[in-house]
Amino acid sequence: MDGVFAAAVLIPSPPVLLPELCGGLPDRDPDHLAAQVRPLRDAVLAAGLALSEADRWTVVGAAEHEQTLGPGTVGTFRGFGADVRVGLSDAALTGRTPADPALPLPVLLGGWLRGQVAPRTPAQARLVGAAATAEHCGALGAALRRELDTDPGTHGVLVVADGAATLSTAAPGYLDERAAAVQERLDAALSAGDRTALAALDPSLCAELEISGRAAFQLLAGLFDADPKVDTRYCAAPFGVAYHVSIWTDPNPAHRS
Repeated sequence: MDGVFAAAVLIPSPPVLLPELCGGLPDRDPDHLAAQVRPLRDAVLAAGLALSEADRWTVVGAAEHEQTLGPGTVGTFRGFGADVRVGLSDAALTGRTPADPALPLPVLLGGWLRGQVAPRTPAQARLVGAAATAEHCGALGAALRRELDTDPGTHGVLVVADGAATLSTAAPGYLDERAAAVQERLDAALSAGDRTALAALDPSLCAELEISGRAAFQLLAGLFDADPKVDTRYCAAPFGVAYHVSIWTDPNPAHRS
């Protein structure tokens, strides 16, 4: 029996999505930066529910090196200030697997969201090299989709990726005057599911503007053989970093060859 592709969900990777790392008193102080996290967290959790009925997740993100991690993976946010353990399966979390504090953020956030909305669902992680070419990223996405389409069960893909981190003087990469225009085009491409525009992202320029999710965005585009339907739930840059939350589905799922 062929597999069923449920959807791809795109979320960002700020550790402050975890309440334990948010800080502040957003309920009492609406002007505190922490108050800006709640709408983002609510959007991420709501989008994650689109994958809650899948039999398996694949978490996609960019990292220094390309690698695959299995359901036995366990990590911790200890390096970000709170020893919150997360895993790619609940079986791993309840076992004796030591938590890896050096797991890339996409895996940590993927494990956290899985635990929040689909704790019984195992996941794997596919990390693409942050410096990979656009062609390689697209090919990885297409290969992953072929794999999911031929593997029995219902599959969901969670893409964890950030946009430009240079959109304000308070941003991690400070302000780059070029970033706003590039990010505006990227937001438009993500909201439209414009695979051609995503494939055309310039790796060098994206690196200069600290668009850390570039490779993952291009892998996401490769998952589809036609521009998908996109339901955008959040698109903003509350801390000078561009965050996008959306749900991607096939435009004509019954007709995919």
